[in-house]
Amino acid sequence: MSHSRAIIAAACSAAILAFAAVAQEQGPSPTERPTEGAGATAQNNALIDEITPALNDAVTQGLAALAATQNDDGSFSGGRYGKHVGITALACLAFMADGHIPGRGGYGDNIERGLEFVLQNLNETGLLAAETSHGPMYGHGFATLFVGEVYGMIGSDDTPLARRTHEALVKAVRLIVQTQNNEGGWRYNPVPYDADISVTICQIMALRAARNAGIDVPRDTIDRAVEYVRQCQNIDGGFKYQLTSGGSAWPRSAAGVASLYYAGIYQDDAIDRGLDYLFAEALPGNQVRPGAHYFYGHYYAVQTMYLAGGDRWATWWPAIRDELIDLQNPDGTWSDRHAGSCYGTAMALIILQMPKRYLPIFQK
Repeated sequence: MSHSRAIIAAACSAAILAFAAVAQEQGPSPTERPTEGAGATAQNNALIDEITPALNDAVTQGLAALAATQNDDGSFSGGRYGKHVGITALACLAFMADGHIPGRGGYGDNIERGLEFVLQNLNETGLLAAETSHGPMYGHGFATLFVGEVYGMIGSDDTPLARRTHEALVKAVRLIVQTQNNEGGWRYNPVPYDADISVTICQIMALRAARNAGIDVPRDTIDRAVEYVRQCQNIDGGFKYQLTSGGSAWPRSAAGVASLYYAGIYQDDAIDRGLDYLFAEALPGNQVRPGAHYFYGHYYAVQTMYLAGGDRWATWWPAIRDELIDLQNPDGTWSDRHAGSCYGTAMALIILQMPKRYLPIFQK
C-alpha cells in the first residue's frame, strides 16, 4: 500500500495548506505509534489503545457484511430508498477507510464498481443522483466527497478512470458553487432558493475534498458558507436547522461545528461553544440510543472531536467506539430504521475507522 499512501500524502499536505490558511498543526504526542492504518504524517498515527482487538473484529465483520449487500450494478440501497449515489458513496468510503482504493486491496473491486455506478449517474448539469425522493443534494454532496477522495488517491494515474473521475468532480463542484443560495447555504434541490445546515455541511465537505484533490473552489463560496453556518448557531452553542427555525439539536450541531472545521476555521469561539454543547447533549453513553439521526450525528461528531484533539478526543473516542461495537448486529451490520442497514453499517464503519486516518479528508 506504499504507493497509495504516497498519493494521499502528496494530495493532502499541499491542498490542506492552500485551503485552510488558519489551520494550526499540532506535533505528535509521545504516546503515538504507527499502526497499519496510520495516516500520511506522524500526527495522523493512531494513539495507543485507540484501535483495539474488539474494534478490529467489528470492522472485519462489518466490511464483509457491507460488501455482501452490494447490488450487481455496483450500487447500495437504503431502507425506503432505492439505489442511491449517497449511500453508495458512504459504503465505498467505509472500504477506503480501511486502506482499499479502486483496483487495489481486498475491497478495491467493490469501490471501483461503486465508483462506476456513481459516474454513470452524472447528468449533464453536473448533478450526481439516482434516487431523488428526499431531494438529490444530500446524495450529491456525499457522492462528490467520495469522488474527491478517490481522485485525491488516483489522480496521478494517467488512466481513463482517473480522467473520468476528474471530469465528474469538476462538474459536480461547479454545480455546488452555482446552486449556493443568497444566504450562503444549500437545500434539498440543486436550485439556489433555500438552505439548511444539514445539506450545507454535505456540500462543504465535498468542496473540501475537491480542493484537497487540486480542484479550484472559489474562496467566496466558502466565505459565504461560513457566514451562513455562523448565523445558524444558537446562544446555547448548538445549531438550528435553518435561519428561520429556532431550536438546537445535537446531530445538526455536530454538522455545524464540522462545517467550520472543514471551511478552514480551527480556533474560534463558535467551535468551542459547539463542542461544549455536544459534550452536554450527545456524549456516548449519556443519551438514549440510537435515536433519530444517530449515525448521521456521530459521523460528524467523531470528526469534530478528532479535529479538536486533546482531552475532547481522548474522552469521546473510546465512548463512541465501545457504544458502536455494542450496537453491532450478529450478522455484522448496524441498523438504521430510516435509511436502512447499508447506510447504518457504512456510517458505523467510517466512524470506527477514524483512527486509521487513511482518508485524506480525515487527516490533519
